[in-house]
Amino acid sequence: QTVLQGIVLLPLRAICIAFIILLAWLFASIATFRHPGKGSVPLKGWRRRMIQTTLTCLTRTLFFVMGFQVKVKGKIASLLEAPIFVAAPHSSFFDAIISALTGMPSVVSRAENLSTPVFGTILSSLQPVSVSRQDPDSRKNTVIEITKRALSRGQWPQVI
Repeated sequence: QTVLQGIVLLPLRAICIAFIILLAWLFASIATFRHPGKGSVPLKGWRRRMIQTTLTCLTRTLFFVMGFQVKVKGKIASLLEAPIFVAAPHSSFFDAIISALTGMPSVVSRAENLSTPVFGTILSSLQPVSVSRQDPDSRKNTVIEITKRALSRGQWPQVI
């Protein structure tokens, strides 16, 4: 019985996961299409709402399909209450669960991640603070960018 369920569920889950990721890529592409500034100007209006609602819903659905169900206890801090959201250990795919639960905030990510074919488009729609490992001033520039976004009074999304 377990083998039979594995034979049926594994391909079904894989197809659902691929479909959800392609949908997320499509919405991210639409939201960032012809956006001026490419990361230097915050997404506003329908673009920001579209990213927050669709990617949050799709990410939660993705983790549900993978077998994760997350329940939030308490109240999630709003953008004005906490412009910077800290998550640790920041080394696994569980960060994506936190991102989905907090409304898809900006993330701090390696600059190389933005050039990944499908996931790079999705990541760029979240307006990440990119860190370059080759640039010696990158750490200082990252701190400056995070500070600028934290002090923007809600123009930029939360930074995780």
